[in-house]
Amino acid sequence: MSDEGGTPVLRAPAHRVSPRAVPYWTVTALVGDAVLVGAAVVAWLVVPGVPDWAGLLVLLLAVAAVAHVVLMPRIRFRVHRWEVTDTAVHTREGWIGRQSRIAPISRVQTVDSRQGAVMRLFGLASITVTTASAAGPITVDCLDDETARQVVARLTAITAATEDDAT
Repeated sequence: MSDEGGTPVLRAPAHRVSPRAVPYWTVTALVGDAVLVGAAVVAWLVVPGVPDWAGLLVLLLAVAAVAHVVLMPRIRFRVHRWEVTDTAVHTREGWIGRQSRIAPISRVQTVDSRQGAVMRLFGLASITVTTASAAGPITVDCLDDETARQVVARLTAITAATEDDAT
């Protein structure tokens, strides 16, 4: 792709993460935010001498937590994308800020998959592609577990066939 002046234009990666990522991110945000708001409420009620306006802060924290649980998963789903080609691994992620990463296949050192207990309940897995880069590994979160297995197998085959050294 290129713009009118012939300058190459980076397109978005081709694939979205699993639609089950939305309920997964919702549940994980809900649990984390419930613990945070619960601790704030307990501190407000139990700690002696807390000023009256602290209740307003706890209420604002609760409202922010609800907004986080409702909005964050949907925004992340719209933004998160990934693609693996014969030449590169490309990801885009974020929900407030955006990060796009491209790693040439020749720089790939390891490919790992991860599936925690909650991810397993949702049939999701994440893959991490470690490269010879100071920027660190590239992670693709919330793929269908079967898709994750296929991507790991494909990356393994592509990198095994690549003659360049990933150092």
